[in-house]
Amino acid sequence: MNDVSTIGVIGLLVLSYFLGTFPSALIVAKRGGIDVTAEGSKNPGTSNVVRLLGWRYGAVVMILDIGKGALAVGAAAIASGDRVTQLGYLCAYSAVIGHTFPITRKFVGGKGVATGGGAMYVLYPLMSLVLCGSWFVIRKVTGKSSIASLVITVCVPLYIGFFRDNRWELLDALGLVVLIVIRHTTNIKRLWSREENAA
Repeated sequence: MNDVSTIGVIGLLVLSYFLGTFPSALIVAKRGGIDVTAEGSKNPGTSNVVRLLGWRYGAVVMILDIGKGALAVGAAAIASGDRVTQLGYLCAYSAVIGHTFPITRKFVGGKGVATGGGAMYVLYPLMSLVLCGSWFVIRKVTGKSSIASLVITVCVPLYIGFFRDNRWELLDALGLVVLIVIRHTTNIKRLWSREENAA
């Protein structure tokens, strides 16, 4: 962050947060005649849109949510001149927090997997491609998006721990993973009681 002014850092964090608040699921579901916050799991995310409207609509939501995280970290990379930086991680956090706790919707948002995934695409492209493919395989085998999301989320710090020799990267990645896992608490409880919906 040394190459970016304090005002520049603040500006990027604010931009990242509001990118995260972009209501992808609400807009796409509305086009399908559904209020995604009032039906299904009531979660404004890809999985609920898939349950209510099918994969065609869900894929659009996923792409838009991935784009939010990618744009946020991409802006940080352009500003700092490097891809993997603490500023990039801060912007990733801001985008995920904007998605999960949007001020524009009374702090009620999604789970943050796709937005966090978009951030990782910029930070670690190869890892992200592998985990993206793994998500589809795990989801197909288990029939549950939540299991696939949790598995690939936990794999991020494992990858960094094995293939990156940098403690701050590992710690920053762990923090992001903890945030996303906490947002999946209800899913974990339903999985434990075998009441989780398929999607």
